[in-house]
Amino acid sequence: MKICCVGIAVLDRIFTVDSLPKEEGKFFASNFTEVGGGPAATAAVACARLGIEVDMIARVGDDATGKTIIEGLAQENVVVDRMQVIKSAQSTQAAILVDGNGNRVIVSYPSPSLGDDVSFMDNIDFSQYDVVLADVRWHNGAKKAFELAKKAKVSTVLDADTTPQDISDLVALATHSVFSHPGLIKFAGTEVIDDALLYAKTKTSGSVYVTLGKDGYKYLENGKITHIPGFVVNVVDTTGAGDVFHGAFASALCLNKDIVSALRFAAATAALKCTKAGGRSGIPCLKDVEDFCKTH
Repeated sequence: MKICCVGIAVLDRIFTVDSLPKEEGKFFASNFTEVGGGPAATAAVACARLGIEVDMIARVGDDATGKTIIEGLAQENVVVDRMQVIKSAQSTQAAILVDGNGNRVIVSYPSPSLGDDVSFMDNIDFSQYDVVLADVRWHNGAKKAFELAKKAKVSTVLDADTTPQDISDLVALATHSVFSHPGLIKFAGTEVIDDALLYAKTKTSGSVYVTLGKDGYKYLENGKITHIPGFVVNVVDTTGAGDVFHGAFASALCLNKDIVSALRFAAATAALKCTKAGGRSGIPCLKDVEDFCKTH
């Protein structure tokens, strides 16, 4: 069982505050954490925690931040041999504010100095993977990986979050497009989730889903939309929950779970993550998820 995750790798600087600012001013944090982040990178860590072998393909600069990002992934047993270190480039980073209820505000700086070369992927044998997962933050990287995965007849999972670019080509290529709530609204141009999900399906021969935070998720099967409520847990920090959902969903596909079971497994993994602080430190292991599913 092997997964490849493609996308951005970020260094998150997380500040815990009493409440999220609603106006300008000076605010003081009660805690500070520095940890690796990024949708595909955090999904890769989730896969590794769940016992799946996982390669990470992303770009970082040759600065101290890039070194920290790579070391953090390696410490989580993510294979980093295919990471691209760009000379004289600045790595991507983000500042995150988290309040006492686990709500968050993310300010990300996608470094423009990383370039956009994807030709190196032609030298990677994508047939070695069971699933390829990609986020939308490195559009050309995701597209290249999905095209190569399709040629190799490998399943693909798209983390369809918000992005300035049109992601129609990625949705069309993906075997499974898992939208965030805001991502689906932006993609479909309507706030009516059911209509948006039906619209998304017209753009792909693959399957479409949407995560709804504490309200669970919806999926479309045989023309019918099913809504599954979220697990009730004591939320501490929602940072990375969506990324963990995607990684767990890809892992469940590797474990040969059917779609309904795979979605439930992903939701359980994301819910458990929310009970602990940090985008990665709260990611559970496979046994914890299986035990949680048995009791919920």
